[in-house]
Amino acid sequence: MSHVTPDQPRRATDARGGAGGRPPGRAGPPRRVPPPRVSPPRRSHPPLAVAALVAAAGAALTSWLPVTLVLWLLQLGGDATSLPSAVRAGAAGWLLGHGVPLATESGPLGLAPLAVTALAVWRLTRAGVHASRAIGSRGGRSPARTIAAAAAVGVAYGMLGVLAAVLVGTGGPGVSPVRAGLTLVLIGTLSAGVGAARTTGVAEVFTRQAPVPVREGVRAGMVAGLVLLGAGAAVAGLAVATGGGDAADLLGAYRTGVAGQAGITLVSLAYAPNATVWSASYLLGPGFAVGTDTAVRTSEVSVGALPALPLFAGLPGGPIDGLDAAAVLSLPVLVGMAAGWLLARRLLRLAVAERVPLPWGRLLRPAALAGPVAGLVLGAAAEASGGPLGAGRLAEVGPVGWHVALAAVLVTGGGAVLGAAATRLLDRRSG
Repeated sequence: MSHVTPDQPRRATDARGGAGGRPPGRAGPPRRVPPPRVSPPRRSHPPLAVAALVAAAGAALTSWLPVTLVLWLLQLGGDATSLPSAVRAGAAGWLLGHGVPLATESGPLGLAPLAVTALAVWRLTRAGVHASRAIGSRGGRSPARTIAAAAAVGVAYGMLGVLAAVLVGTGGPGVSPVRAGLTLVLIGTLSAGVGAARTTGVAEVFTRQAPVPVREGVRAGMVAGLVLLGAGAAVAGLAVATGGGDAADLLGAYRTGVAGQAGITLVSLAYAPNATVWSASYLLGPGFAVGTDTAVRTSEVSVGALPALPLFAGLPGGPIDGLDAAAVLSLPVLVGMAAGWLLARRLLRLAVAERVPLPWGRLLRPAALAGPVAGLVLGAAAEASGGPLGAGRLAEVGPVGWHVALAAVLVTGGGAVLGAAATRLLDRRSG
């Protein structure tokens, strides 16, 4: 009777090639079979139309609610405080903030509160971000998808503008639905395009592809324009502070109670960016108008009877001359020189890092470009800050856009070139 020892099956297995298919004489753990690869589930994205409509509605709601609240406070002092009237008034003020004129009994009202404009543009920029993310275009660097997202948000925003115009026309001032729709489509597309381009990465691609002089010139011009607007805000705030008694008297003249006066104060704050732009145009020289055949500039102040609005409490009492005029007119030049100084310092550091000399052309070209960029910024702001306050004498209020743009190009551009050239001459690293 044959006996099989425990070692015999192992030897038989090894003789057939080893356990698990290994060669004879080689031992080791059994080979693990990897599990089948499972692809992750694809994330579904909502249609572009749905994403754009939701984003545009959110932007419209968050910019309409503050306007409605302020105008509701104004109505508390009167006899029209119903909810429908407050909603219509808020829609009218919201459209006015986008530059859509209103037809009133006293004439066209087209002086847009730039604070509402800035809020709407910011919310539309965020709407472009949200729409791009919702359709899965984040970081895709696709110009086509960027344009599609921006256009979709713009069209949806224009549709909301048409609805708001129809709502206002049912019991308030007249508004053209066509004008409202086209205006809001343009503003919505441009603003959402900025947010979409930053989200998809298209803005970064275009920035890297732009030549260095163009990038540096645009940056210097933007800095000069924003600093000039900041200087205008400081001068306007100082003027209102010195004329604070007149502003308080104007507020007290309104017999609207505490809520109504709070509403008037908030309306004045909504027009504070307009006063900032007017002050910047005053510093540049062209000044602004507060009615037909009027002028407010350093060399001339001619105004007539003004409406009782705190916005006009800080107007200068007359022209300035001597050292005061020289200090005011030299401020934009100094701003341009500061922008040129910053530009030269940045380019000098770059040249030192690359261990190459800084040619004059590489420095002066972006410095000369800073003037047109600043002129474009300030001219657009000046054009948006003006408009009619009715028919007759108040049909022209605010600065003339191209006057301000031309002055900014000459003054800021010349100052930037002088500042950049002086910095290079005085810097020992320029070689």
